[in-house]
Amino acid sequence: MTAAIPPAIPAIDVAALFGPASRERDAADRAILDAASASGFMTVGGMPASVPHGAAARAALLRVFALDEPARHALLRQKFAPERPNVYRGWFPLQHGTATYKEGIDMGPDVAHAGLGLDPADPLTEPTPLPPEAALPGWRAAVAAYYRGMEELGRMLMRAVARGTGLPETFFDPYFAGGISTLRLIRYPVRTDASLAGADPDAVTIAHEGARRTLIGAPHVDSGFVTLLAQDGVGGLQARGRDGGAWLDVPPAEGTLAVNFGGLLERWTGGRIRATEHRVVSPGIERFSIPFFYEPRVDAAIAPLPLPGAARFEPFLYGDHLWAAMMRFVEFQGLEAKRPPRGGARSAA
Repeated sequence: MTAAIPPAIPAIDVAALFGPASRERDAADRAILDAASASGFMTVGGMPASVPHGAAARAALLRVFALDEPARHALLRQKFAPERPNVYRGWFPLQHGTATYKEGIDMGPDVAHAGLGLDPADPLTEPTPLPPEAALPGWRAAVAAYYRGMEELGRMLMRAVARGTGLPETFFDPYFAGGISTLRLIRYPVRTDASLAGADPDAVTIAHEGARRTLIGAPHVDSGFVTLLAQDGVGGLQARGRDGGAWLDVPPAEGTLAVNFGGLLERWTGGRIRATEHRVVSPGIERFSIPFFYEPRVDAAIAPLPLPGAARFEPFLYGDHLWAAMMRFVEFQGLEAKRPPRGGARSAA
């Protein structure tokens, strides 16, 4: 008996999402909901110029990895440099002995929106440490433009989800007004023997297509809503096939972004949207990626949606859920006590 061929990661043109109601927009909505309910992964293209994408946009952001070691140290999070005030935003270095082997920087909405009412007592809304303008001329402007563009795309995708599930088109908009979305820049170097020392071999190497491969990104499901990922043309990203089946390569096609949906959106929509496990395997060369995690306000109250069949649950604040979820990742472990729950409601993490 011949085994079924796993479905390909669907490629969707989302140009119509940025225009008025039309048959083309309806078709894009259907394609997005089909992908979201099946694989939970897709690639999207057709974005307008207001959504920076492509090689030039990536190169402008990835210049941050040209900073020397002292400049990177000045951006480190408190976990890695106890003298630093920033807990959630900032630089995370390479860590040995784990299934994830990456370095990079997490940036919040203050990089794109001046005058935000930041709460220095809440790590989730703290300011983002950035290199001085003189160190990377024009970099801050490129980051701001990219951040705003990803917010626009995230909003259009959430409106498509709303229309597709029978909710008012702008249902999700108030949740994301003043959101705490994260723009992350990542470098995955080639793994060294030292990086594997002390690690469980079964956790850092896998069998794939008859060969042994090394992991550089541990399998996980994103915790939130929707992730927009720019890849640098180098493969390695894989998504788990439907019903826990084979791992599928997510193609790094130029002019597209990979999109996947998070566990909270799956729960919020009563399972109509699928959150898919994914991982990164080493391609044998240096790899870069730029994920944007589209997220609501820290004080957004997540309560059951008015959808038929959606399970009931106790409402909770998004910030409480996010903090509990992020503490599972190696670059945040050990920071649990830095942010007590704000709402008194049970987290979904």
